[in-house]
Amino acid sequence: MLSWEKKAFLEGASIIVGLDEAGRGPLAGPVVAGAVILGLSPLKRFRIQRYKERIDDSKKLQPLERERAFKEISARAVFGIGIKDHKYIDRVNIHMATLAAMKQAVKKLISKFCRLANKKEIDIQKDICVLVDGVFGGFLPYKTTPIIKGDSKSFSIAAASIMAKVTRDAIMNQYDKKYPLYGFSKHKGYGTKFHLEAIKRYGPCLIHRKSFAPLKNDICEN
Repeated sequence: MLSWEKKAFLEGASIIVGLDEAGRGPLAGPVVAGAVILGLSPLKRFRIQRYKERIDDSKKLQPLERERAFKEISARAVFGIGIKDHKYIDRVNIHMATLAAMKQAVKKLISKFCRLANKKEIDIQKDICVLVDGVFGGFLPYKTTPIIKGDSKSFSIAAASIMAKVTRDAIMNQYDKKYPLYGFSKHKGYGTKFHLEAIKRYGPCLIHRKSFAPLKNDICEN
């Protein structure tokens, strides 16, 4: 899962960023992006390697495994998190909100990296390569390599996926305490049968994405 990272290094990049998002599809809550710089040599020291067979997708890890991996990445890598809430999503649409969250995550990451590495300047055309999950491209001022199903092909993207998902899950768990009727801690805002029935019964709450079907359709009329 390091072939994309090695390729970027061989092409001259010295800073490899993994980038992914969590929360495009749910009916409620924010979209969250994670950006991570792992490097190659530090990976050999990562206890996170024990998850390598299953880290190809954060959704395949059990919640406890994800949280442990999150702690490992937090302690041993540089990362940034971008968050765009339900209001922003409804205002600009989920695609634009996702790109904005990704930009925010990378901006925070690069700023933190420069501070920790004591680097005042980075040659963004030469030094940085962003490996991003999906087909996103051309939205960052850095060389960007979109990788379809990247969280199963790049260790950096897989790590970013974990950072994004664990962060978003924690946010939705907090919302569950505020809006207990909807079961956010169980489904994290996705359109499960329980969630849809709760919307029918109680109507949408403040964190629901009003621009999303079925929330903008007949399901909310009652």
